[in-house]
Amino acid sequence: MQSVMNLKIKFRESFRPFAPSVLRERVSDYFEMDVDSPYMLLVADVVKPRRLEMPQQAHDLWGIELLNVPRSDIPAVTHIDYSARVQTVHQETNPKYYKLLRCFEDLTGYGVIVNTSFNVRGEPIVCTPEDAYRCFMRTEIDLLVLGNQLVYKVDQRPLEADVDWRKEFVLD
Repeated sequence: MQSVMNLKIKFRESFRPFAPSVLRERVSDYFEMDVDSPYMLLVADVVKPRRLEMPQQAHDLWGIELLNVPRSDIPAVTHIDYSARVQTVHQETNPKYYKLLRCFEDLTGYGVIVNTSFNVRGEPIVCTPEDAYRCFMRTEIDLLVLGNQLVYKVDQRPLEADVDWRKEFVLD
């Protein structure tokens, strides 16, 4: 998931990890912390039971190959040093996002999902529905949720008179 999101949506190096959003009451099931972090300001290590042993053949790897070795059972949000920049989600302060996480946990057994800013590398963060639709259409995102609306890429026509958007912003 990490590689796919980086290459097809964010248009950046495949190894860059994402941040986790986690149900507040489940944070210590995944990370070595038990405090609020609603703004992704805290970094914590993934708990030891969720860490994966490095395969013997991985000890000879270097560079990008070593970065692509999964570190935990939540690999898209686990940095090479087993840390993550955690966002806790409370039902009281973010009820819709909390409900999404609960539904995801009911389906998968995981009360944690990938969180990232809604933009591609080098662009400002999406601020309007028009920005969201344009970013959606310019990437390989399959589905856009706008309020209570679901917009499927397969049902959309290509953007008309679109500019070479990758030249609009300086990449980092």
